[in-house]
Amino acid sequence: MNKQQITQPMLNRAMMEAVDFIHPEGWDCPPTLFALVPTSLLASQMVDFDDSAPLTLVVQDDLPNNIEPGSEHLADYVSRVVWPDNVVGAVLAQEIKFKDTADSRDSEPRPARLFSGVIRDEYAADEIEQTLLQLRPTEEELAAAGPFAEDDVQLRGGPGIAPGVIAALRHGLNQSSDDVL
Repeated sequence: MNKQQITQPMLNRAMMEAVDFIHPEGWDCPPTLFALVPTSLLASQMVDFDDSAPLTLVVQDDLPNNIEPGSEHLADYVSRVVWPDNVVGAVLAQEIKFKDTADSRDSEPRPARLFSGVIRDEYAADEIEQTLLQLRPTEEELAAAGPFAEDDVQLRGGPGIAPGVIAALRHGLNQSSDDVL
């Protein structure tokens, strides 16, 4: 396969598509793992081919049900996934508890969604990663914001956040089937 160079904006767009996929499911959901595949590889199999999206999310439905978000078990599982060569990256969405140390009003950890994504090293000139955080709105915030407050997705994040999750995803992506046999 021709090694297409993946850029940070390509991963950023895929991350936003992951957010758009997960958000309608609501809160209190299990972790979701996505493979990132070049859209051009799937074009012949897709009815609504969007050639403006360079990467396509492919949901991995085989995550064990007993894996808790934010757990060592999840990190271990993700780091052991052996991806086929045509998978250029991965995104993990999970719910966590987040304590904002910069906000003195936030004394208790809040539920949040963590979206972490990486690109396989061989497809990027530099290590490409992204982490996004979506705080779960409180009942008071929802009431104050109006009837469509649930649809207002506010994200924080960037590279260098959640290094353990990024390392687990990167380890899984960069191992080959020869490494685990």
